[in-house]
Amino acid sequence: MLFESNRIRLRKMSLGDVELYHSWRNDIDVMNSTNPLLDVYSLEETREFVEEVIVNSRSSKSYMIEEKNRDNAIGITSLVEIDLKNRNAECIIDIGEKEFWGKGYGREALLLLLEYAFLELNLHRISLKVFAFNERAVGLYSRIGFKREGISRQALYRNGKWHDIVHMGILKQEYFLKIGEREKDDGT
Repeated sequence: MLFESNRIRLRKMSLGDVELYHSWRNDIDVMNSTNPLLDVYSLEETREFVEEVIVNSRSSKSYMIEEKNRDNAIGITSLVEIDLKNRNAECIIDIGEKEFWGKGYGREALLLLLEYAFLELNLHRISLKVFAFNERAVGLYSRIGFKREGISRQALYRNGKWHDIVHMGILKQEYFLKIGEREKDDGT
């Protein structure tokens, strides 16, 4: 089923999610490996961001990641900078609830987002940016089928040091080739 797997479902982000998203946006542990502009935001700043950049955007689609058993939101995933003419977009994912880190929820959510992007929006290419020090994320994206496309050298200053930002991308045919390999390995 579109937007649903065994453990999670994606639902459109709404203004009712502002307070929960605000708690994630102000959690340095959550944002350290994904947000280039670490800062503390007021609730009003977060509300404006969600209204203008997420909910009312014409070039992005954002979804709350819900854990089905407990029916609670655990993160957010988005397609941003959607370019329908050239059929590409960038994806972003944050698991905001730390108890769900390292348990495959991000992978599941990203696979659902890619299925939607390629099968429903008919996009050709999805890109992402990841901080080089976030080795678990780089590994996850590689296993899904993303290829390294370049590096912005020393583009991020974090904890008193310069870090690279890795640019990765996946094409529609590469994604489905990878899915076919996974199904063959699973015996399905």
